[in-house]
Amino acid sequence: MKTNCNHIKPNTFIVAIFSFLMLFAMYSQDTAEFPKDLDYYFSLARKYKNQNKIDIALETIKKAADIAEKNEDEKGQIDCFHQYALLYLKINNIERSKFYWERTKVLLNNIAYPFGSSQNAYLEAIYLYLENNNFQAEEKLAYIRQLSNDRNLINHVVLAEANINFQKTNYKKAATNYNALIINSDIYEKEYLTTLGHLGLAKVNYIINPKESPENATEALKLAKKNGFINELLEANTLLSKGYEKIGDFNSSLLYNRNLLKIKDSIYNLNKLKLNTRTADDIHIETLETENRRIEDRLKEAVDSKSRSESTTIVAFAILAIISLLAISLYRNNQIKVRTNTLLQKTNEELEVAKDDAVKAMESKTNFLSTVSHELRTPLYAVTGLTNLLLDENPNESQKDHLKSLKFSGDYLLNFINDILQVNKIDAQKLETLQIEFSLKKTLHDVIDSLQQSAKSNNTSLRLNFDDKVSYLLMSDPIKISQILINLVGNAIKFTKNGEVTLTVKQLKTIDDIATIYFEVKDTGIGISEELQESIFDSFEQGSIQINREYGGTGLGLTIVKSLLGLFGSTIRLESTKGKGSIFSFELDLKRKDTLVDDMAFEITPAEFVFEGLHLLIVEDNKINQVITKKMLSKKEMTSDIANNGMEAIELAKTNRYDAILMDIHMPGISGVEATVEIRKFNKEIPIIALTAISLDDSVENFFEAGCNDIVTKPFKPEFFYQKIGENIFSKKN
Repeated sequence: MKTNCNHIKPNTFIVAIFSFLMLFAMYSQDTAEFPKDLDYYFSLARKYKNQNKIDIALETIKKAADIAEKNEDEKGQIDCFHQYALLYLKINNIERSKFYWERTKVLLNNIAYPFGSSQNAYLEAIYLYLENNNFQAEEKLAYIRQLSNDRNLINHVVLAEANINFQKTNYKKAATNYNALIINSDIYEKEYLTTLGHLGLAKVNYIINPKESPENATEALKLAKKNGFINELLEANTLLSKGYEKIGDFNSSLLYNRNLLKIKDSIYNLNKLKLNTRTADDIHIETLETENRRIEDRLKEAVDSKSRSESTTIVAFAILAIISLLAISLYRNNQIKVRTNTLLQKTNEELEVAKDDAVKAMESKTNFLSTVSHELRTPLYAVTGLTNLLLDENPNESQKDHLKSLKFSGDYLLNFINDILQVNKIDAQKLETLQIEFSLKKTLHDVIDSLQQSAKSNNTSLRLNFDDKVSYLLMSDPIKISQILINLVGNAIKFTKNGEVTLTVKQLKTIDDIATIYFEVKDTGIGISEELQESIFDSFEQGSIQINREYGGTGLGLTIVKSLLGLFGSTIRLESTKGKGSIFSFELDLKRKDTLVDDMAFEITPAEFVFEGLHLLIVEDNKINQVITKKMLSKKEMTSDIANNGMEAIELAKTNRYDAILMDIHMPGISGVEATVEIRKFNKEIPIIALTAISLDDSVENFFEAGCNDIVTKPFKPEFFYQKIGENIFSKKN
């Protein structure tokens, strides 16, 4: 029996044709050329972005997003959304940039993706910077450094820090950041970041050193021309025109101003030939609208045609069905956006709570470590004090060996506690750099002298190469500079046996009264493998368990160096080959004091004091420490009274005459600081030396403000203890 096509229902035709169209679309996709991977499109988009071809970059990311969606690759989708957000930042469309950034926050809530989280935090830091919330932006950038070691992302963090410092008019720190970009080793954007580094230095020097600004701008111009960085080409010519005008070279200024006009004209003509920059959604929606208009035109032609047929009607129904599906899809997307915004608001609230919890946890950790380190110092004072006393009492040879071992263990434990306290203070932002006059040459010799014995025990020569161009007197923080160098040189000695350690210091340049000093510590030791160089500055990290067992140490030295240099706005650099040694280097900007007298004594010889007959007051609540301190005084033929707390100290100071008071700070009842304040009300002359196990919350400035003349930190070396007593008593008498 034949089938009569005229009797088939229209609905059956609609289903059949729609199915055919869907199958054809699927077949077309399957037979198309297999697309490139995500990294290929990201690399291509990065290139177009840096050349300011934003529309092409957006279309490229759209291709990557299609791949990620097809493969249900959530991490790939997150990366694509981040790229969209960065591209919108490039054209200053902050609102659309934040839209994609917020979508990534929702996706990151469902999966663990550290790189995605660090990129998300980076975008948030940029938004904060654009809103002039510089402090919060810097906090976010510091968090990224802890979260990620991706070189490209860290280079962009350095760029953001440079821009923030420039915005804060902290030009020295900004220059340090821009210099770091110039020597970057980025595998994706090396030349682009170098260009931005030169442009940044040109802007900084335009303000602080106009003669050097054109040199940096010229380097940026060369790179921008070579790589087609349009925006940077404009900025370089602008800086050259302004820079030469500022230093009075008007011919050169006019030349670059003309170049600027030519470039702007060529860009204008080019823009007339290409589409305006569009977002990925704009491109997608515009394509749908164009297709809809084309279908509607064809439908109108079919309806107006005199030769209507049943097949035309069926096609019309199919087209209308497709349009309806598209409309439904757009409606669903809008609903998803509404739900996403609601979810984002909830997620933001949860993140705020999590942030507060993290801050509380950090404070608890800091307080715990501070308390532990402080409490350990008190019994350690007894251990080291009694050991020193026993060594002075002529023990027999077998006892002497045991006591020396005990002294070594006590010193090692003390160094460990000091390192923990130092890291804790840095983490809690309790440290600031001082600005006092000092001799860098003397500081360096003190460092070398203090480490010579360690070098000799390893059969290693320790040398100092000092540039005589360095100013004799400088303004900075000699204590923290000494700490940095002692850690670096001591570390080099520890890992170098039968070799050589060299400390090199030279002056790179001077701008007005600021000298840039280069420091380098080079050794011929075991070296550090390339894969361990990234983590060697982390806390408690020495490279491997074997190294820790063989050489000992806490693994905190390089962490302290990195953190202390951060206070100076500087960074540590490392070059090393395993088995051939290491080179650690950094730069500091120090204020010169050449106008001061340069003939002051280089070395200060410790004075010899006669302590016989002196009478001191010991203020100490710990019974063992009382005995040790009293015994140390009696060895130098000094007598003493003991006050068990602050109130007793005040009463004894009122009723007796003392040559000096040794004041413990942490005591039950009133503290040593409060007791000092009370004593100063009726006796302003007596020397008061704070004898304390200093903790995280202690402020040295508070001790001096209360009326203390000096500070000796427990545990201490006997010779240092006697020297401080003599200086404060006899200098007062003189």
